[in-house]
Amino acid sequence: MKFDFSNANVFNNESLKGKLSALELPSVSHCSVIDFSSYDILPAFIDVHVHFREPGFSYKERVATGSMAAAKGGYFAVCTMPNLNPVPDTLENLNRQLEIIKKDSVIKTLPFGAITKGQSGKELSDMEAIAPFVCGFSDDGRGVDNNDIMREAMIRAKALDKIISAHCEDGSCIKDSKEAEWKQIERDIKLVDEIGCKYHVCHISTKESVELIRDAKKSGVNITCETAPHYLTLTDADKEDSGRFKMNPPLRDEIDKIALIEGICDGTIDMIATDHAPHSAEEKGRGFEKSLNGIVGLETAFPVMYTDFVKKNIITLDRLIELMSLNASRRFNIELDGFTVYDLNDRYAIDPDGFATMGRSTPFTGKSVYGKCMATVCSGKIAYIDEKIMKNR
Repeated sequence: MKFDFSNANVFNNESLKGKLSALELPSVSHCSVIDFSSYDILPAFIDVHVHFREPGFSYKERVATGSMAAAKGGYFAVCTMPNLNPVPDTLENLNRQLEIIKKDSVIKTLPFGAITKGQSGKELSDMEAIAPFVCGFSDDGRGVDNNDIMREAMIRAKALDKIISAHCEDGSCIKDSKEAEWKQIERDIKLVDEIGCKYHVCHISTKESVELIRDAKKSGVNITCETAPHYLTLTDADKEDSGRFKMNPPLRDEIDKIALIEGICDGTIDMIATDHAPHSAEEKGRGFEKSLNGIVGLETAFPVMYTDFVKKNIITLDRLIELMSLNASRRFNIELDGFTVYDLNDRYAIDPDGFATMGRSTPFTGKSVYGKCMATVCSGKIAYIDEKIMKNR
């Protein structure tokens, strides 16, 4: 079986063009040619911040459903966070997760190892043992408050040539306050400047965070960061009394949103990540205050960003691909080994009932967007293909 890309608009990437010209995939039976000639071919995306919930919480999400949601959104690789049961803080615990990934994932699913045992912030994980099998170290969901523990983690991560991906939330500050985020970033920048490890900040949401990271980069600190589509498109004024608006960090105000937009335009912010965090309908159906933190985003990230930023000429499509693919590939040393096929003219309303993820909670329900994923190929294999393509072949 072959793909017809004869009239397709291929993103300006010579390596990608070379792979397309040689592509021949036997994985779809009873079909000699699949016609992609009228679509846009892009480097597949990389999300460095997702939660696939296995092992331990498979009632929320499974590797099978999470990875299919990623493929359906155009992703060929994701990095999964360690708030699991058991926490991947030893090789034995990590192996349980790796076995599930090997069996069920349809894309590259790369786990983070925990920084500390049980994500407790008190004692370092077995970093040396798990380093060869993880994309980096994170205690996502919790900040590491102890300065000495974080310093030692950075020293060991540097020796292992692994990145520290930090959920910055200072426990001594008021929860959900802006200060809780930026104060820990401020501390960590000083440590990174001292130690020189690779450091990445998760889901920044405040003006102060942008400013600190911008200044750190100018000073030569080895730092990158991410934000998410909901922080770039929504503010606390958009909140409703619904769990689909409940996430950590929370939606901020207009000033913060503007600062984040400036950050993606000027290069301060390196990546768009989703913090895809599914919960059960019951856990997200308790109203805003009592629902658990976390929303899903793998199937909406590109359409939302393309509609609100590329279509409105805030950033170019090239810049969006940098934010969603190329920069993550470089920083996390993930070979760009996939492409996605999009119909950028397809306009539709986001409907969670059609999601592949088990989660349904998104603040973008009903939003009109452009851009539908028609197929995703990972390492030469079809990870996802739209029914419409198969019907029209």
